Amino acid sequence: MATLVLSTVGRALGGPIGGAVGAILGQAIDARLFRHAAREGPRLADLSVQTSSYGTPLPQLFGTMRVAGTVIWSTDLIETRNSQRGGKGRPATNTYSYSASFAVALSARPIVAVRRIWAEGRLLRGAAGDWKTQTGFRLHPGSEDQPVDPLIAAAMGATPAYRGIAYAVFEGLLLADFGNRIPSLTFEVVADAAAVPSGTIAATIAPEVTAQGGLPLDGFAAAGANVRGVLETLALLDGGWWRSDGARLVRQTDTGAAVPIADAGLAAGGRTPRRRRTVAALASVPREVAVAHHDPARDYQVGVQRMRRPGPGERIDRVELPAVIDATAAKGVAAALLARGEIERTRRQVALGREGLGIAPGAIVALDGEAGRWRVASSSISGVLTTLTLLPIGTVPVAGAASSGACLPAADLPIGRTALAAAELPGLGEAPLTLPRLSVVACGSGPGWRQATLLYSLDEGASWSAAPASAAPGMIGTVDVPPAAAASGRLADRQSAVVVTLLRDDMMLGDADAVMRGQGGNLALVGDELIQFATATPLGGGRWRLTDLMRGVRGSEAAIATHRTGERFVLIEPDAITAIALPAAAIGRRLRLLASGVGDAAPVETAVTITGASVAPPAPVLGSVTVEADGGMTVRWVRRSRAGWSWRDGVDVPLGEESEGYRLAWTTSAGPQAAVTDAPAYRFTAAARPPAGTSVTVVQLGTLAVSTPLTIIVGDTA
Repeated sequence: MATLVLSTVGRALGGPIGGAVGAILGQAIDARLFRHAAREGPRLADLSVQTSSYGTPLPQLFGTMRVAGTVIWSTDLIETRNSQRGGKGRPATNTYSYSASFAVALSARPIVAVRRIWAEGRLLRGAAGDWKTQTGFRLHPGSEDQPVDPLIAAAMGATPAYRGIAYAVFEGLLLADFGNRIPSLTFEVVADAAAVPSGTIAATIAPEVTAQGGLPLDGFAAAGANVRGVLETLALLDGGWWRSDGARLVRQTDTGAAVPIADAGLAAGGRTPRRRRTVAALASVPREVAVAHHDPARDYQVGVQRMRRPGPGERIDRVELPAVIDATAAKGVAAALLARGEIERTRRQVALGREGLGIAPGAIVALDGEAGRWRVASSSISGVLTTLTLLPIGTVPVAGAASSGACLPAADLPIGRTALAAAELPGLGEAPLTLPRLSVVACGSGPGWRQATLLYSLDEGASWSAAPASAAPGMIGTVDVPPAAAASGRLADRQSAVVVTLLRDDMMLGDADAVMRGQGGNLALVGDELIQFATATPLGGGRWRLTDLMRGVRGSEAAIATHRTGERFVLIEPDAITAIALPAAAIGRRLRLLASGVGDAAPVETAVTITGASVAPPAPVLGSVTVEADGGMTVRWVRRSRAGWSWRDGVDVPLGEESEGYRLAWTTSAGPQAAVTDAPAYRFTAAARPPAGTSVTVVQLGTLAVSTPLTIIVGDTA
């Protein structure tokens, strides 16, 4: 198997963080991401776009997140050829399908599970764990003792186990639904069983951080270029910031105790504290703040909440939060950032003596003689002079409720078990078939069912041949009230009604006018009889009443008298039929058919005896008996043809067989009798005339099979 190594995986935020911590301690801890682009924090694009770039870092996931991951290994496309026999004198048809096997790294720390999986925005795996497309799937959760994946090892030889990294392996994913390429996937990953406080996340990614609770987050992805960016992002969520506490970092909020700064220290030396106040122009701060986040109401897709202030300025800032928060919380973050932008237009610089050495960035201070509280943004030391830059701590307004907007989630429809119907139907077109053909209709008990693979055997399972996959889902049900018995020569039946129950309540039948029926519309297999119906009346619960019938369509009148309650109902639609071409030698043999859909725990099987009905001419009709003047008797009938069912031009249709021939059979006191003729009539001599009441059966001889019989009763002709 050819393989490609697409990337290596690195641990985002891994390794020593001393430099990052030092940078935090030396500058303003809460400098926002959108003000200093060089300090890169996590970006949503890192999570929503699947990559295969060499050396791509992986996020550490917390709670429940939707991420795309990184493809770390893949095979080439695997091509499968299916050859289907052609008709007489026609070449075989080859069809091709493609699949691929690949692995996707998800998290740089262990996870608990993977729930839903989306492929190109459609659900590949539903909330119940059901797959919508056939594939093999294995999850390696990132434990430190996880084994090497056997498929990757078989393809690559020596390969790492990626311990500590959670990754998923797809084996043989069918690609027909995705343009025969590996689709872009996103995964609902459960890294922790419950919400995780922001402080716990910070302590996990940076051992120097002391966890102090914080905002509980349903999900968070710690990714980006450095630890500092992640810590700053966590601080944005609840308005807190980080400050040093000896050799540790602790989380600080604006409710903490304030350190008083008095004038006495410098006044004793004959100097006064130097305080400088500056106020930036309103136009210099954002007029609008947009907060992008993962919205649980949108299946964890990105939502954006905006807040705008009145007044001058054109600046619009966007903050990307790789966190799962609802729309109202995101709007609150936007409102807080906008308000703090206005509040922090005012800055103070305070010069202190040596007592200022104990006031580190992040501390809260109160100035003697001034109202309010201040946060130390930065500190600089020159000789014995310590200069603190202060930002005011103000009241942040509470934002109102927010909407996630309209969301059209991917349909999570159950697949269910495959239902299968197979019959040897006559050709549905005008041209007669040249080889036997089995018609297969399949659907599923769930509305999400799409297709099943088909295998058939003509030797009772000793060998199996691949058939084309099932076509579009069909309409299959059972008959509650069968049609009444009718004369075999009477096609129109306005007295009977058929009541059927379809497999699912969401299946629908419709009416068809004469033109539509003339084009083959509303053709159905009821038991073994083909009928057409003009009107379908819903009765509720998936039940339908079918009336204004055409009976014995396409030569199936022999089955009119065979109906029973519980027999099959199948709507015959060309795009729902899979045709399996068979060799002529299949006639008279039993065919076993297996169907395997995504929702089938075991293959679904049915069996059909191939009688040649698909290539047999229809039975002759309009039998009559004429007594000749010499005492002989002529039996006559009208042939029919499987070439030209619609009889559009009003003239005799072509024979449809290599030659015309008929076989007659009857029984006399001397035993069974038979005769063969090449014309639609047979003359008995007076001596050989069957007695009155004798049943004479006539079958037309087809190229590959014979028709069902026409029975002619010889009357009293004495």
